[in-house]
Amino acid sequence: MTETKDNYAHCLAVLRDTDRDRYLACLLAPAEKRGPLAALYAFNAEIARVRDSVREALPGEIRLQWWRDLLEGEADGDAMANPLAAGLMTCVKEYRLPVAVLTDMIEARIFDVYNDPMESRAALEGYAGETASALIQLASLILDPANAPKSAEAAGHAGVAQTVAGALLLLPIHRRRGQVYLPADLMAATGLTPEALLAGNDPAAVARAVEAFVGLGRDHLAKARAANGVSVANRAAFLPVALVAPILRAAEKAGAGALDGALQPAQWRRQWWMWRALRRGPF
Repeated sequence: MTETKDNYAHCLAVLRDTDRDRYLACLLAPAEKRGPLAALYAFNAEIARVRDSVREALPGEIRLQWWRDLLEGEADGDAMANPLAAGLMTCVKEYRLPVAVLTDMIEARIFDVYNDPMESRAALEGYAGETASALIQLASLILDPANAPKSAEAAGHAGVAQTVAGALLLLPIHRRRGQVYLPADLMAATGLTPEALLAGNDPAAVARAVEAFVGLGRDHLAKARAANGVSVANRAAFLPVALVAPILRAAEKAGAGALDGALQPAQWRRQWWMWRALRRGPF
């Protein structure tokens, strides 16, 4: 019991440094759920930032494979000496989280270690479904498993909206790396190519593409709101979604400036929006 508590405390400390918004979401959750949520979110942060830790794709794939082996019971005996890994496995067993969903999250993250462009809106929605949407639904299984199925549709759309907002926030970083998360079919419809996006030499087309991408995010956010189904006990799983609408507004206002500008709202504003969402609902 003490070891589990220590592992969860380590996960929360890691999360504080790797994903401040979900760290705050943990603190706003019921005390008995903070440790398991921290383990889940810290795992997500680890696989989401693999690209930040490697210079080539192969080492990134090897890191992701390590987590897959852990979840599938094929990791070496030293794996459980890692407190984040141990915390995650305790969480998975305690709340009967579906391992296949977690390994699908890992599989989806392989896209991040390469520079292949996002082919279509359908591809983006699929990527979001296996990452951000899945994370919300897994958190719901921890917070309120009895009512989690009712929020599955809302989680699906909310995760896509989150992914759109996250791609807009990270647009300057992705551009420096040569990555393109804006769907190719959406860009084509606005007269923009992936090469022109990376070069930044057609600001009018970039502005149109950003506007269209914002529209996609808003569409999914509206569908999440219409789906509802989020129980009071499951609100904490959706708290980071409260940041989506302000980020979309900032991106729309910035237009082509989103290529270089900082869209991230101030920390105190993000904290306020999440605190308010806990009391009023995420949408």
